[in-house]
Amino acid sequence: MKKLEFDTQIYDTIRKNIKKYRKLNKMTAAQLAELVALSHDFIRQIESEKAAYNFSVETFYKISVALGVSLDKFIEKDEI
Repeated sequence: MKKLEFDTQIYDTIRKNIKKYRKLNKMTAAQLAELVALSHDFIRQIESEKAAYNFSVETFYKISVALGVSLDKFIEKDEI
Protein backbone atom coordinates (compact mmCIF):
# COMPACT_ATOMS: atom_id res chain seq x y z
CA MET A 1 0.00 0.00 0.00
CA LYS A 2 1.27 3.49 -0.88
CA LYS A 3 2.32 5.65 2.05
CA LEU A 4 0.54 9.00 2.04
CA GLU A 5 2.34 12.23 2.78
CA PHE A 6 0.36 15.05 4.31
CA ASP A 7 1.20 18.74 4.35
CA THR A 8 1.78 19.49 8.02
CA GLN A 9 1.79 23.23 7.28
CA ILE A 10 -1.60 23.33 5.53
CA TYR A 11 -3.07 25.95 7.86
CA ASP A 12 -0.10 28.23 7.23
CA THR A 13 -0.55 27.80 3.49
CA ILE A 14 -4.25 28.64 3.74
CA ARG A 15 -3.57 31.69 5.93
CA LYS A 16 -0.99 33.09 3.52
CA ASN A 17 -3.27 32.53 0.54
CA ILE A 18 -6.29 34.14 2.18
CA LYS A 19 -4.20 37.22 2.86
CA LYS A 20 -2.70 37.15 -0.66
CA TYR A 21 -6.08 36.95 -2.42
CA ARG A 22 -7.63 39.53 -0.10
CA LYS A 23 -4.88 41.97 -1.03
CA LEU A 24 -5.17 41.10 -4.74
CA ASN A 25 -8.85 42.01 -4.42
CA LYS A 26 -7.78 45.33 -2.84
CA MET A 27 -9.85 44.50 0.21
CA THR A 28 -9.11 45.24 3.84
CA ALA A 29 -9.52 42.65 6.56
CA ALA A 30 -12.43 44.73 7.88
CA GLN A 31 -14.18 44.65 4.49
CA LEU A 32 -13.73 40.88 4.23
CA ALA A 33 -15.01 40.47 7.77
CA GLU A 34 -18.15 42.41 6.92
CA LEU A 35 -18.80 40.32 3.80
CA VAL A 36 -18.57 37.03 5.67
CA ALA A 37 -20.26 38.24 8.87
CA LEU A 38 -17.24 37.73 11.10
CA SER A 39 -15.33 40.16 13.29
CA HIS A 40 -12.36 42.08 11.97
CA ASP A 41 -10.27 40.64 14.80
CA PHE A 42 -11.21 37.10 13.76
CA ILE A 43 -10.09 37.72 10.16
CA ARG A 44 -6.83 39.17 11.45
CA GLN A 45 -6.42 36.12 13.66
CA ILE A 46 -7.01 33.77 10.71
CA GLU A 47 -4.29 35.55 8.73
CA SER A 48 -1.85 35.63 11.64
CA GLU A 49 0.90 33.04 11.78
CA LYS A 50 0.87 33.33 15.56
CA ALA A 51 -2.74 32.21 16.02
CA ALA A 52 -3.85 28.66 16.65
CA TYR A 53 -5.79 26.69 14.06
CA ASN A 54 -9.17 28.23 14.57
CA PHE A 55 -11.30 28.32 11.47
CA SER A 56 -13.90 25.93 10.19
CA VAL A 57 -14.55 24.61 6.70
CA GLU A 58 -17.64 26.83 6.62
CA THR A 59 -15.51 29.92 7.33
CA PHE A 60 -12.95 28.78 4.75
CA TYR A 61 -15.78 28.41 2.20
CA LYS A 62 -17.38 31.79 2.98
CA ILE A 63 -14.04 33.55 2.58
CA SER A 64 -13.46 31.83 -0.77
CA VAL A 65 -16.87 33.01 -2.02
CA ALA A 66 -16.29 36.57 -0.78
CA LEU A 67 -12.91 36.71 -2.52
CA GLY A 68 -14.10 34.95 -5.68
CA VAL A 69 -11.42 32.29 -5.32
CA SER A 70 -11.94 28.53 -5.52
CA LEU A 71 -11.06 26.55 -2.41
CA ASP A 72 -8.24 24.73 -4.19
CA LYS A 73 -6.39 28.02 -4.72
CA PHE A 74 -6.14 28.44 -0.95
CA ILE A 75 -4.23 25.18 -0.51
CA GLU A 76 -1.72 25.76 -3.32
CA LYS A 77 1.84 26.38 -2.21
CA ASP A 78 3.77 29.18 -3.88
CA GLU A 79 6.49 27.81 -6.10
CA ILE A 80 9.80 29.48 -5.34
